[in-house]
Amino acid sequence: RIESPALRQLRRYGRIADWRPACAALGAPGAYDAAAARRYFETWFQPYLVSAEGVSEGLFTGYYEAEVFGSLRPGGDYRWPLYQPPPDAGGLDRAAIESGALAGRGLEIAWLNDPVDAFNLHIQGSALMTLPDGSHRRVGYASTNGMPFVGIGRLMLDRGHIGRGEATAQGVRAWLKANPEEARALMLENPRYVFFRWLDDGADGPVGAQGVPLTAGRSLAVDPAWLDYGLPLFLESSYADGRPLNRLMVAQDTGGAIKGPVRGDLFWGTGEAALDLAGGMKQQGRYYLLLPRSLTRVAAR
Repeated sequence: RIESPALRQLRRYGRIADWRPACAALGAPGAYDAAAARRYFETWFQPYLVSAEGVSEGLFTGYYEAEVFGSLRPGGDYRWPLYQPPPDAGGLDRAAIESGALAGRGLEIAWLNDPVDAFNLHIQGSALMTLPDGSHRRVGYASTNGMPFVGIGRLMLDRGHIGRGEATAQGVRAWLKANPEEARALMLENPRYVFFRWLDDGADGPVGAQGVPLTAGRSLAVDPAWLDYGLPLFLESSYADGRPLNRLMVAQDTGGAIKGPVRGDLFWGTGEAALDLAGGMKQQGRYYLLLPRSLTRVAAR
């Protein structure tokens, strides 16, 4: 068991030399079937349960890469801008930016055709964009305005806009699109604003905070104040419908709502099929760090 203060203060994941034998034994990409991969990890790694003050259960949610329609020029339906990071975003909340505080400075990288899709992109952090000529480009998270994140799903639930069974990403999106006037005011209650960059590197998926493309069903967003990117983990949780979800993951991303030592957000892939898996996921679970067996002490007790 690894207690969270040891994770945060000591970071005893060993030295580079402790990891080299396991890395050297790793075959080429694609060389493993499920059985061989399991043998590799069981041979070279020891699982350690992560807990905080003796509590090993935490919240695990899901996210996905949205699909949006955008244009490199404004006009017609394409009226909602995506901005690259400005040099001086401090103090500008969502309301100020959407009222035009950054307009006319040449910071726009694209314009979307739907305000709810634009807002959802700020939550998910990345999207596959279809341009008017039918071509595709990926856009991803670059930075934020530093303001706190406010989840409007909870606000909608508390105010009776949606029922408890509708408090999913799909339910929130449907209500916002069906109620555009109320939606605009509600979305402004989340002061955090995300800035974007193009991800035109030929990758098959969005790039996470670790700087590598995310893998559907295997990349986990964590709190980097507690866990380092690149750590292999074994997750024990469940799908939104309650089926067991037990699998190898890698810490490769983070998010504004991902805070604490036992907290994770599972990346499910791109598009509506991924949303079906991600949208309703709000499950309890726990995870184990997989550390090289050569490490005999990983945390102070």
